[in-house]
Amino acid sequence: MDATFHNDDARLLAAVDKVLEARRRDGLDGLVGDLAAVIIHTAPDDLLPAARELCLGTAAAPALAFATSEASCLVLRDGCGADLVLTARHGGVNPFLPYNRGRKTAAMVPGRLETFVFHCHDLDRFVAVQQGRGVAFATPAPVVTDTYAYIQTVPSVHTGNSLGFIAWKGEPGRYAHAGTRPLPCDLSIPPAPWRAHLRGLDHVATRVRARARDAAILEFLSLTNYRFDFAVYVESLNSITNVARLADGQYAQVFTSGIAPADDDAPDTAGPTERFICNYGRRPPHMAVRVEHIETVVAGLQAAGMGFLSALVGSREEGLKQIFSTMSPKTYLVNEYIERYDGFDGFFTKANVTHLTKATEKQ
Repeated sequence: MDATFHNDDARLLAAVDKVLEARRRDGLDGLVGDLAAVIIHTAPDDLLPAARELCLGTAAAPALAFATSEASCLVLRDGCGADLVLTARHGGVNPFLPYNRGRKTAAMVPGRLETFVFHCHDLDRFVAVQQGRGVAFATPAPVVTDTYAYIQTVPSVHTGNSLGFIAWKGEPGRYAHAGTRPLPCDLSIPPAPWRAHLRGLDHVATRVRARARDAAILEFLSLTNYRFDFAVYVESLNSITNVARLADGQYAQVFTSGIAPADDDAPDTAGPTERFICNYGRRPPHMAVRVEHIETVVAGLQAAGMGFLSALVGSREEGLKQIFSTMSPKTYLVNEYIERYDGFDGFFTKANVTHLTKATEKQ
């Protein structure tokens, strides 16, 4: 590891205070709401198989299938929170490709969670303020359709992710519009009683380099109404799990990074977090799904063919149990399953974070 740099919460928190003050000063407070959707991109041949994987492993069910001139799209909805929007481009430039490559990937990897889409209550005002602050969007102005207005940032140099902002016209969730056409598809999923115990997205993590940790978090806070909540340091694995939330009990945005950066000539010595980036690029490694009766869910998923990186970690006495699946070769995502017990008022425990981070060494 590079001993000349290490992350420090005091430095981060001082910068967070300045970001929150700038948000208030610029009139951005209250403009951005909760997570509306995540956009997951796949290769064209992987679109339906990836959707089937996600329908099996989450509470989501097919809600809509359509195509635009640029991409085919499948919308999966669980009724509990954010939609899962799967896309496959028909061609053209993919601006996320530079962030998708690593030692264990092919040279051109389309699969990744690309964009986090948030509800926006005054999109024109939001865009004007953010452009005045120097934020770069993928289009000069929001794309306006008969069902919504939408804009997203260019991919972040810190995370490889984009943030999208959507203002619905009328009923929320109508992604199809006058410029789309229906897309026939068969996504029938065999019924399974354990699926009734699956809920919505709890959090999504993004892995970032140690030196980019503060910049990634501050960038996210400056574009949303989220607040930085806490960080869990696992010194033995050179890893920090950082949590940002809009409000307690709602979806959380998580960033994992190294405490210290990897040496350029010895990335394997810096722990699983930094090594993941070397192997797979800057990207979200997992989506977490809230569940009840987690033992029943895990047994059902195993019977359906899902593999896991470890056994269940945690206990009712500690307040929660968690587990990571193996990585999907289509989306490069791991599914986390998490159950919190008896009004547990925390988010993670250090013991669980340590065990799960250790399990990712197998990736």
